[in-house]
Amino acid sequence: MLEKIKQKALDEHIPIIMDETLEVIKEIFKKNNPKRILEIGTAVGYSAICFVQASSKDTIIDTIELDEQRAKEALENIKTMNMEKNINVIIGNAVDILPTLKEKYDIIFIDAAKGKYPFFLEQALRLVNPTGIILADNILYKGYVMSDYNKHKQRTAVRNLREYIKEATENEHLSTEILEVGDGLAVTTIK
Repeated sequence: MLEKIKQKALDEHIPIIMDETLEVIKEIFKKNNPKRILEIGTAVGYSAICFVQASSKDTIIDTIELDEQRAKEALENIKTMNMEKNINVIIGNAVDILPTLKEKYDIIFIDAAKGKYPFFLEQALRLVNPTGIILADNILYKGYVMSDYNKHKQRTAVRNLREYIKEATENEHLSTEILEVGDGLAVTTIK
């Protein structure tokens, strides 16, 4: 069933987590056994379902999705996989929703609007447990972030991803590793 969800997303050009990135994240989950996970960017629920499968059966994931149609599809996929008890889909703009959250999370996975990554990091730092981990997918963004890329279409996203990396790597209270898997994965912990 999970393979069908994945294939449908790929066929419809819906961005989902890359296999190699998912493998790295599963290893992180194995080592850290997260009980509460926040995902920013649900799409069709594929990664949230994979995260539940890689965690203990009492793990809870709160996942935020802006696109109502995708959120609806995510809810259907989650139901098909019998994971309604584990995954809460919050429909709306993460920029509005994140400041209202009070829960503390063991892992926060950022995979939404690239232009909002610095804001997502700021909110993630507020919401992550002191021993938690912040993961930011697509941090290298097709190689643009580390090149002299400056085309108008992606300029804001690239600038804000660079800002995210700068904050995550230069903040003395954070330890960040940029992994060259998939489209780049930033792994941040609090020192």
